[in-house]
Amino acid sequence: MSTENSSDLAARQRRLAEFAAARDWGRYHNPKNLAAALSVEAGELVEIFQWLTPEQSAAVMERPDQAARVRDEVADVLAYLLQFCEVLGVDALGALDAKIERNEKRFPVPEEP
Repeated sequence: MSTENSSDLAARQRRLAEFAAARDWGRYHNPKNLAAALSVEAGELVEIFQWLTPEQSAAVMERPDQAARVRDEVADVLAYLLQFCEVLGVDALGALDAKIERNEKRFPVPEEP
C-alpha cells in the first residue's frame, strides 16, 4: 500500500474521530458498540444482494438506485471499521498487510503440473 493511500486513510480516520468527538459520541464508541454497528451495516450491504442471482448481483452497479445504496452501505461499513480501529489502536492497513502475507504463505500458488 502506498504511503499516500495510507495517509489518506489516516486522514479519514481522524475526520471520523473528530466528527464523533464534536457530537460527544465517545461514550457510545466503545469496541462492543462499534463491532455491533459494523455488523449491522455489513448486514445492510448483504441485504441489497440477498435475493439477487449471481448475474444480477454482478450488474448491481449498473442501476443508479442500487449503486447509490451499495456505495452508502460500503461507506457505513468502512466508517464503522475505521472507528473500531481508532478506539482499539489497530492499524487497519498494517493488519491487512500482515494478513495478506500470512495467507500468501498459507495458500501458495499451485505449481504447474
